[in-house]
Amino acid sequence: MHGSHRNTEEFPVVQRTGIRFFRTIGRVGADIFSGIGERVYFLRDTLRAFATEFRTYGPLTAAQMRRIGVDSLPLTAIVAAFIGSVIALQTRYQLFPGVQLSVVGLISRQMIILELGPLLTGLVLTGRVGARITAEIGTMRVTEQIDALETLSYDPLAYLVVPRLIASIIMLPLLVIFANAVGVGMAYITAVTATDVSFAQFSEGLRLSYNFFQIAYSLIKATIFGAAIAFFCSYEGYVTDVGAEGVGRSTASAVVVTSVAILVLDALTASILANQLQG
Repeated sequence: MHGSHRNTEEFPVVQRTGIRFFRTIGRVGADIFSGIGERVYFLRDTLRAFATEFRTYGPLTAAQMRRIGVDSLPLTAIVAAFIGSVIALQTRYQLFPGVQLSVVGLISRQMIILELGPLLTGLVLTGRVGARITAEIGTMRVTEQIDALETLSYDPLAYLVVPRLIASIIMLPLLVIFANAVGVGMAYITAVTATDVSFAQFSEGLRLSYNFFQIAYSLIKATIFGAAIAFFCSYEGYVTDVGAEGVGRSTASAVVVTSVAILVLDALTASILANQLQG
């Protein structure tokens, strides 16, 4: 079989463009499926560590919950406050004459709780929490601390990945609840103080067409986004190349991949569950 793969330059000139194109497509496809397979194996090993190594990851989870959740409260509050304020203003001044002003409360609630609250919280925390996760694990990889853990008979996944995964899955929904409350509260304050919408009209809009699944829908998204942030960022850190450049490259890749994954998961969640949101 040796020598059966001919270099592109060995073919006639008129055939090289097509051959080069299909070989490039083949390499890209192989890289995509290889990356998917590596992440599936990483997920398998992580779940195995979760099931068998509680004594390793249990004591570390609370510290990660504080870093991921409590330390992110100020940034979450700032983002949610501006989102709510802008939504209320834009909604009020885009209404046609004659439209009931209670619509401002309805649209603010729907946009914040169903979409912008969980989505923007997930994207913002990808930059703050996800980049930190990748940098921490990546630095441990390039300084051979992960190899040291294996030498000491610790499972690196149980020590590094599982605590961050559990903390993200628990804390992201709590942060989204906080973000939703701050966003709706700021939408109310802005609508009542900066526009002609009254408290009664805004409250009426908040209650209009409401059902509990709208809150559950927001929390489902938050849970999925939290798992995506921890998983993809941990993976990128775990497979970091040697050197400071490798850590930087992995961190940038983690933020991009996780952001795209969150957007895709957001669209998939909406396509599956949106028909159950009607109040």
